[in-house]
Amino acid sequence: MNTSDRQLRFGWWALLAYLTLGLALEALQGFKVGWYLDVGHETRRLMFTLAHAHGTLLALVNLAAGLTARTVKGFELAASASRSLLWAALLLPAGFFLGGVVIYDGDPGLGIILVPVGALLLLYGVVRVARDLSRVKE
Repeated sequence: MNTSDRQLRFGWWALLAYLTLGLALEALQGFKVGWYLDVGHETRRLMFTLAHAHGTLLALVNLAAGLTARTVKGFELAASASRSLLWAALLLPAGFFLGGVVIYDGDPGLGIILVPVGALLLLYGVVRVARDLSRVKE
């Protein structure tokens, strides 16, 4: 499987997963679940919302990378950029989500450590794609 196919396949499945997370958060809100809504759980709500928002956005970034690789003549998505974007779309939202599962006096849990790792992978992937795209001859 080439990198553009992998990005597209992953992007659509990730989009489904993160949109489903958003629906679950709406259900927690709608059913007034105390574990999610009670005073003192603002950090949990924020972390889960950030996981949903970042995951959805990064699924779209992966779709954009796959479509770019398919449509721009002379451009091939580097394997390292592809892997970086995939891992960023997993680690960054997972860090937010895990940081909200267990909270300590209003601070996120240890899972939040995954966020900067995912952010660095995202930064590398975007820089690599932008650099490689700028080198494509028309």
